[in-house]
Amino acid sequence: MDLYVILGLPSGASEPDIKRAYRRLARRFHPDINPGDRTAEARFRQILDAYETLMDPERRSRYDTGSGGGTAEPRTVSGFEGFDFSSRGADHSATFGDLFAEVLTARATPREGSERGADLHLDGQLSFEEALVGAQRALTVTRREVCQACAGTGQTRVVTGACDLCQATGAVRTVRGHMVFSRSCQACAGTGQRRPRPCERCAGAGQETRTESVQVRIPPGIADGERVRVASKGNAGLRGGPAGDLFITVHVHPHPLFQREGDDLHLVVPIAIHEAALGARVDVSTPTGGARLRVPPGTQSGQRFRLRDRGAPSARDGRRGDLVLEVRLMLPKLLDERSKELLREFGRINGENVREPLQG
Repeated sequence: MDLYVILGLPSGASEPDIKRAYRRLARRFHPDINPGDRTAEARFRQILDAYETLMDPERRSRYDTGSGGGTAEPRTVSGFEGFDFSSRGADHSATFGDLFAEVLTARATPREGSERGADLHLDGQLSFEEALVGAQRALTVTRREVCQACAGTGQTRVVTGACDLCQATGAVRTVRGHMVFSRSCQACAGTGQRRPRPCERCAGAGQETRTESVQVRIPPGIADGERVRVASKGNAGLRGGPAGDLFITVHVHPHPLFQREGDDLHLVVPIAIHEAALGARVDVSTPTGGARLRVPPGTQSGQRFRLRDRGAPSARDGRRGDLVLEVRLMLPKLLDERSKELLREFGRINGENVREPLQG
């Protein structure tokens, strides 16, 4: 079949068009995507062979001029050579399938530069406390790694020498009755020398899928939505290229009391009426231990106080933010008659209009 037709391209297609066509078809017919599908596997071998031939300028030139160079049958090489009336025996005859059979061979490494492997992305869950102090997580990662059977070459090792099929001639002659046909040897692509065959384990891709456990260190102070990078734990690179990285997006569960804004932590502290009016010292909890807040006399509800260096540590430089405390005035749930009378007396003594700004 025509190599350009295999890739769905017109003759004279550019290298970028060939690359795009190959990647599109490989994603559809790759054996890893179609396990056990022999038809898809054979189609992928055709696609890979066509891609390698057309990406190699020398082999593409030989193919376009009809002098060999691809494992798919060249358009002008095969031909009818004549009649041979001396070959009448059954040993010299060939079936229809013998005349037009193709030997599908491929090389896994096109002659082009190496490519970096793709990055992988996962999600991780942390509690609020773990995010502040850091954590260690073991994550299961499925990634593409270099095939161990062929060391990433995509080829099986062969002993160099003359091609066994064409006996180093680069062409195969077949006889049907009195007719003699000749075509370029598919086993050696017309070179007359043995060629490596695709690795059976990775189907010539040079990579295989593996699952492994990766230890990930989460730094102290990481915030919700931030990412952790694990170098070289993405997919393996192509043709000796470097591996990609693994990125873990961290999701931090909310805390029932603390709210985080940047590296500052915010906490609402309830206080009673008499504490706000007379002043008090209130014990509060912080991520680094207990602390005491001094509430001055006459404190209003919603007033904020700041405790330096009692917030979350920065994941970048380790410096801590502040703890911002917002006091909130809390009324008693039940008032007895004595308490009510005291409040009435308090109101008579302090009879200022607190809503005067709203009344113009």
